[in-house]
Amino acid sequence: MARSKFSRRRLLQGAGMTAAGLAFPHLWIPREVKATEAFGTAKHLIYIRLSGGFRFPVAFNGAVGEQFNPFGMASGIASGTEWGVGRMLDQNEWRTDELAGLGMKRVPEFANEMTVLPCVDHEPLSGSADGNHATGLERFLTGEVGGATGLFTMLGYGLRERTDADTAAGIVNLPPVIMGESGMGRGSGEYAAYRPAVLRGDDLDRFAAGSTEQLPDWARSMAEGYDVRNKERHNPSHSPTVDAYIRSREATRAYADIFASDILKVSEGSGEVFDGLSNGELATVFGDTNGGRAVHLALRLFHFGCPAVYIDQGGYDMHSDEEMDLPGRMEEFVQILSALEWSLKRLEHPSGGTYWDHTIIAAGSEFSRSARGARFNSARGSDHGGDFATRWMSMPFMGGPIAAKGRSLGSTNPDDLSPTGDVFSYRSTWKTMMDFLGAESSEFFPADDPYDALCT
Repeated sequence: MARSKFSRRRLLQGAGMTAAGLAFPHLWIPREVKATEAFGTAKHLIYIRLSGGFRFPVAFNGAVGEQFNPFGMASGIASGTEWGVGRMLDQNEWRTDELAGLGMKRVPEFANEMTVLPCVDHEPLSGSADGNHATGLERFLTGEVGGATGLFTMLGYGLRERTDADTAAGIVNLPPVIMGESGMGRGSGEYAAYRPAVLRGDDLDRFAAGSTEQLPDWARSMAEGYDVRNKERHNPSHSPTVDAYIRSREATRAYADIFASDILKVSEGSGEVFDGLSNGELATVFGDTNGGRAVHLALRLFHFGCPAVYIDQGGYDMHSDEEMDLPGRMEEFVQILSALEWSLKRLEHPSGGTYWDHTIIAAGSEFSRSARGARFNSARGSDHGGDFATRWMSMPFMGGPIAAKGRSLGSTNPDDLSPTGDVFSYRSTWKTMMDFLGAESSEFFPADDPYDALCT
């Protein structure tokens, strides 16, 4: 049963709102910030942006009026699923006899392993949604309009003590990686050193030239000698800073060695087995699409300690022809979800168990979409404005660390999408994901606490 949206805890967090969308005054009460029960229970995150503004009720909050979900509900939904599985999650042209024979499931068949938050909003205290592409995307990437620090930079900063300790001990783990909008990794000042790596495409051959193994002995000795001389020239009080610089150079060289490894050559479709599956097998289940190849590469980056990968998928800004085009566009995303469920439960994690046990998958967008009381607009598409249909990201989560499997954490009135359960701020939701990964988040968005709902 969903908790009341007027609970004292939610009100003090600044996330409560009336059914008419009117905000309560924000009450700031100093308090000790505590981690959630989820802290440190996950090692990896795949974060997918359904780009352009995604019409969430057609997939993840489907048990609403047809003006919000004109495509209807999926069939064959797994028992124990509380949330409304929309028919757009049952687009299965990709599911050939071969893939079905491998054991890949329709998404509705494992919907009871997914959790949905029907009411996640960028600004729960605002009187209306932000349906602007520019500012909505800024909120998604940084948590606020004009945000100077991207969410993945926050993650890297939150993991800094662990990262610095690993580097000092000679352990090289990849940082968070972006394969999408680079604004997710913006950052300056003290945060600049923790910006994530940004990759374009899945061809990493260009990094091979940066490997120390490619340099002759004399060149490698010269570079190492420069580091020693650089440190000796500085005042001893600056030694920690210079040491950090040298370790960063060493880590960068190590990253080049990693990027040149066979396991990351995902486009070659090799039959060599890593962590229990070959790249050929993963290429088969993820398919030959940009999004599929990106997620395939993400799983291989995890092998080298990468904590999180951000991916843009789709292109859902369908002001026209959504009725005809959305089903085909959803094919890639649906196959990705099915391939993740299949592969994560078969990939063996270096720390024990499977990657499913240690990985979270989440999806969001800059906003949802509205046809203002109709099934579609006059061009058979949908728009975005200030209403409930625009503001609610019905965010899905799945993976072993998510305990609230199959549940709907909140609810909406099917006639007007007004909230009838919990409303969560997007900033709180991101801090909750940071908690799962064991990253310190108290420095960011002090008015938005992480929450335990996904781990209870």
